[in-house]
Amino acid sequence: MVGGGGGRGGGAPRVLVLRALGLGDLLAGVPALRALRRAYPGHELVLAAPAELAPVAAATGAVDRVLPAAAPGRAVPRSLDWTGPPPDVAVDLHGNGPPSHRLLSRLGPRRLLAFAHPETPEVDGPPWYAEEHERERWCRLLRAYGIDADPTDLRLPRPPGPSPAPGAVVLHPGAGAPSRCWPVERYAVVAEALRARGRRVVVTGGADEADLVARLAKRADLPDTDVFGGGLPYDRLSALVAGARAVVSGDTGIAHLAVAHATPSVTLFGPVPPSRWGPPSHPRHRALWHPGPDGDPHGHRTDPALLRITPDAVLDALDALGVLDTPDTQEAQEAPEEGP
Repeated sequence: MVGGGGGRGGGAPRVLVLRALGLGDLLAGVPALRALRRAYPGHELVLAAPAELAPVAAATGAVDRVLPAAAPGRAVPRSLDWTGPPPDVAVDLHGNGPPSHRLLSRLGPRRLLAFAHPETPEVDGPPWYAEEHERERWCRLLRAYGIDADPTDLRLPRPPGPSPAPGAVVLHPGAGAPSRCWPVERYAVVAEALRARGRRVVVTGGADEADLVARLAKRADLPDTDVFGGGLPYDRLSALVAGARAVVSGDTGIAHLAVAHATPSVTLFGPVPPSRWGPPSHPRHRALWHPGPDGDPHGHRTDPALLRITPDAVLDALDALGVLDTPDTQEAQEAPEEGP
């Protein structure tokens, strides 16, 4: 799945898609990727993204291969390790340019699909709308080029492996920046209330969130068997989320994974509103948000809007989802087939 730039089948035309971002970004881009797969069935579809996302890309059923690409701070990579003939089509799903436009243009694609920007007048794409929801944004881009795209086409197949904690409520205190992290102390209050109702609670965290996970586990007095820190491999994380009773997190990748597996979720928003990154409108998902001015999604302190969300509000949302009262059985977690 991960490899260099050579074409498959001894020279099949290639579509190169740039989305060198994180897990949530890739999952929000799944509808656009599937639309491109349908539009170019005879092409090799190469996704320029972090190498560790190759299993996620494979699960979408849309990507043939990942071309490893990443840069610190969600920036545009300086270069792409592309070899062989230029891509037949290059698609900028990374941003609105011009750095991403120029990165792809240097490869000499026959066609470049991207949003318009005044500094790259050669790109004839549609305008960029800053307030647009992320899933709709990329589908609108493709529709502007005559490619039908459905922003609700989000579901991933159920993982083949068993969940390491079937039926548990998953708490994920981390996020891409401290401004999107709800306080650990409040997660602990939620964990204690859930356990008092007989629910199993597990905590997860990324590779660089060991301290956050340990603090929550200690405050909530969770056993070691219910602590999944250090960044679970994608197959185990996917199985955990797919088999969970519910997922509670900030605006980060695991919230998008819950949507992909039709797992009930409560997502805590701030500083960015759910109108831009939230789950689809569906009874199984709750987005908690106190309207106010936008904050810094990459800030170093918890955003004030996020701080206005209380543990009681989270528990009320879980209660509305039936998480507090439904039986503790793995069978109850089978994902329904309909809906996003």
